[in-house]
Amino acid sequence: MPTPSARPTDAARPLASPAASGGVQSLERAFDLLERMADAGGEVGLSELSASSGLPLPTIHRLVRTLVSCGYVRQQANRRYALGPRLIRLGESASRLLGSWARPHLARLVEETGETANLALLDGDEIVYVAQVPSRHAVRMFTEVGRRALPHSTGVGKALLAQLSPDEVRALLGRTGMPPATERTITTVEGFLSALEDVRRRGYAVDDDEQELGVRCLAVRVPDAPTTAAISISGPTGRVTEAATRRIVPVLQQVAGELSAELATAGSSTCPPP
Repeated sequence: MPTPSARPTDAARPLASPAASGGVQSLERAFDLLERMADAGGEVGLSELSASSGLPLPTIHRLVRTLVSCGYVRQQANRRYALGPRLIRLGESASRLLGSWARPHLARLVEETGETANLALLDGDEIVYVAQVPSRHAVRMFTEVGRRALPHSTGVGKALLAQLSPDEVRALLGRTGMPPATERTITTVEGFLSALEDVRRRGYAVDDDEQELGVRCLAVRVPDAPTTAAISISGPTGRVTEAATRRIVPVLQQVAGELSAELATAGSSTCPPP
């Protein structure tokens, strides 16, 4: 990922000493290794972890074996190591907590725009919706929390993928394919890369009848979030017009910034930043 949350490179992410952080060095190192495994795509060899972290192989082996015994890491048949299934429970709980933090901000979006507001994350190659506050209009959009979608046909997907390099986007689309959700869905890689250029130029993403006919969605990334997140509003095309877009986008961007600041405060710690 030139990473969506502009995470520092491994070289710029030294491990904190116990004296500097007031913490337990082995815990800091273990969590750092989990972060590095995630940055590497979820699977990595011990020598790669040693090279990226600067820790000696015996230390890496001891930490990884402990993580394996706890279920947070598992050894593959090829003798490489992957993130383990026990992390899923932690991730699901964290997603629910993120949704609860976001809900007041989404409620403000509904109050100021009149349309349904959503929070979505990039989970692997898919978009997952983790929070929603519905519009008060009788005709309104509804997306079930927990629903997954492919990013090429969603506004939140465009907002998040716009932070990736073209090569990373091509690789993701190669894995997912680009099936049409409607007759308006972008189904070519070059067309989608051009749409991402528009997102970067404008500062927001648009889903114009691409996920569901008659529905228009506006989305922005939550900057500097601890995970790749975006917020959006969605409503009937007759209400989310170009004139409404000019009014709504600044509100979306302001709320995204405020949510980012709250997440940064909630996630502040003495550990080195991921």
